[in-house]
Amino acid sequence: MASLLQPDRVIYLVRGEKKIRAPISQLYFCRYCSELRSLECVSHEVDSHYCPSCLENMPSAEAKLKKNRCANCFDCPCCMHTLSTRATNIPAPLPDDPTKTAMKKAYYLACGFCRWTSRDVGMADKSVASGGWQEPENPHTQRINKLIEYYQQLAHREKQERDRKKLARRRQCMPLAFSEKYGLGTRLQRQRSGAPISNLAGLSLKEGEDQKEITIEPAQALDEVEPLPEDCYTGPISLPEVTTLRQRLLQPDFQPAGASQLHPRHKHLLMKRSLRCRKCEHNLSKPEFNPTSIKFKIQLVAVSYIPEVRIMSIPNLRYMKESQVLLTLTNPVENVTHVTLTSCEEEDPDDINSTAKIIVPSKELVLAGKDAAAEYDELAEPQDFQDDPE
Repeated sequence: MASLLQPDRVIYLVRGEKKIRAPISQLYFCRYCSELRSLECVSHEVDSHYCPSCLENMPSAEAKLKKNRCANCFDCPCCMHTLSTRATNIPAPLPDDPTKTAMKKAYYLACGFCRWTSRDVGMADKSVASGGWQEPENPHTQRINKLIEYYQQLAHREKQERDRKKLARRRQCMPLAFSEKYGLGTRLQRQRSGAPISNLAGLSLKEGEDQKEITIEPAQALDEVEPLPEDCYTGPISLPEVTTLRQRLLQPDFQPAGASQLHPRHKHLLMKRSLRCRKCEHNLSKPEFNPTSIKFKIQLVAVSYIPEVRIMSIPNLRYMKESQVLLTLTNPVENVTHVTLTSCEEEDPDDINSTAKIIVPSKELVLAGKDAAAEYDELAEPQDFQDDPE
């Protein structure tokens, strides 16, 4: 149970780009490099995006267009749980005779955890269960979009400048015979005057296409600010009606101060990612594409290849007296594994503040292979494997 509830009691050293110590449950094993890998030693690749509520799968381009949010699912603005659509009957006037009413179905959003509903903020009910819901408009949307376009233009210009300098250095080192052989000199003469050099490699927009200059107005400070309400210091405060810091940060475009201003937010998308070894570029983990599946096509976790070390018992340690600490080593593979225990290296950060001297067995330990069939065979006899080096 110590390996499940206290995984940090035994940590493994990963010698990658930098030395990292982590429990075996958080490590991977590269079969091609025969080395341990941590999450900081691998490349992360996004395979797909999906909604954790409706399990709708969408490509990366569509997820980016929707700002990584699901169009059909919503989160509760109070407790952040998933909202569900509830149906109810409301009286509605008949179109032929307005004086008479008939029961009509209406749908609204409700939270099954904190009992928040869309009616609490004045959102109108819908006559159909599917489709979009009324969303508040951000008064600063145009300003934000213009700033995004402006900085995208700046980033494009900086990329052009870097590509132009890179191509200019490449041209200086190009031999004359090489340029004449492939006709680069003639191609340079055909370029229109003032055209960027990066056009030769297709690094900018098409020839003759004018780029619209985007300018933004600088923000100006206001001399006067809105005054506080008159009852700000004298009126009673109801804490349930005041939003928390987390609730405000989850809606940064509005940052509502009162609970009556909280509106449901579209649910964030999750992603399935693959892990790839940076040294040999082989996959260490690759999940299945279907969001409803929790299986993996490739899953090279260290628990399936590296012997697991557990602390079996720790005696009462006493000053200037020798004590024995019992360790348990479990072999997860079917082949016989040889293990050698060594002491910590000099100037090891985990051994600097040590108050005891550790003596490990000098001989090699031999671990028997895992017998998967023995776990299900009740009549199987225990293996008599000589794993004691002495």
